[in-house]
Amino acid sequence: MEIKGGTWRMLFLLLLGQLVSFSLAICNFITSVISDHGVDAPLTQSFFSYMLLALVYGPILLRRRQTLLIPWYWYLLLVLIDVAGNCLTIKAYQYSYITSITLLSCCTIPWVMILTRFALGARYSFWQFVGAGTSVAGLSVAILSDSDSPDVQDVSKIPLLGDAIAIAGTLCFAFSNVGEEYCVKKKDRIEYLAMLGIFGMLVTGIQLTLFERKKIDAVNWSPTMIGLFAGFAAVFLVFRTTAPFVIKMSGATLFNLSLLTTDVWAVAVRIFFYHQQVNWIYYISFSIVAIGLVIYSVNESSSDDDIVASTTEQATQYEQLSRE
Repeated sequence: MEIKGGTWRMLFLLLLGQLVSFSLAICNFITSVISDHGVDAPLTQSFFSYMLLALVYGPILLRRRQTLLIPWYWYLLLVLIDVAGNCLTIKAYQYSYITSITLLSCCTIPWVMILTRFALGARYSFWQFVGAGTSVAGLSVAILSDSDSPDVQDVSKIPLLGDAIAIAGTLCFAFSNVGEEYCVKKKDRIEYLAMLGIFGMLVTGIQLTLFERKKIDAVNWSPTMIGLFAGFAAVFLVFRTTAPFVIKMSGATLFNLSLLTTDVWAVAVRIFFYHQQVNWIYYISFSIVAIGLVIYSVNESSSDDDIVASTTEQATQYEQLSRE
């Protein structure tokens, strides 16, 4: 059903973006619970998640009986880049602090804006930059409030190395997001999700076979643990299904801006599941991020026509490259 009217479209898009952000926060929460049970098997979690994605969208793609709109090796490249981003981010935690890494994750936004400008011909207005900057500032407020965390005294850390690794991870995520934007806007959403699931399952399956077999054998596969892994896969399916809608309706930039509230949603998890007290600054942070999202979304329509016109030629070039 098509939503008519700029205001309703903006509200729907913002709510959809928060559904993506909330589902990612739930994924993080489930991961923390799995970790609390003494299980460290991120590749196994990813494998089952990609497998569910392939089982849902793979049959739909097969039923169409049509050739791929994008060569399979481009999908494989996107998956490899996305997996590399995850590995680099996880590795960064060994050298730097959670506050620094979370703040540096905002680097994905300027990377995406640069890549969409040159790869997809996107145009951004002054107020869109203001909105993006406001959202990043809102998250920074929450992170800086945690700057006195005890872990900042850990002398075993190498912050500069960890920060450099984290920035490299954000660049990988930016390439992955822009590639996803091209796939869902110019080609086919179902094909993208199906191929993401298939190749994601293959890549993580090979990796866990090489690096995580001992950890899998050590897991106590109780009903609770099976339920946690299944729950993670189900929420991951919601995240991956909803994300392309946000990217198709708006773009990778607003998608990443929406994800800034993931850490704020994590506060709600701390309150309702762990009954922990949170700093009042987090509520201010959420409000600032929300204001930034509104500013960006309101001014987004002013550049839509330019984006559509400028990307037509780019799409033709991509198609010629794919044939080669």
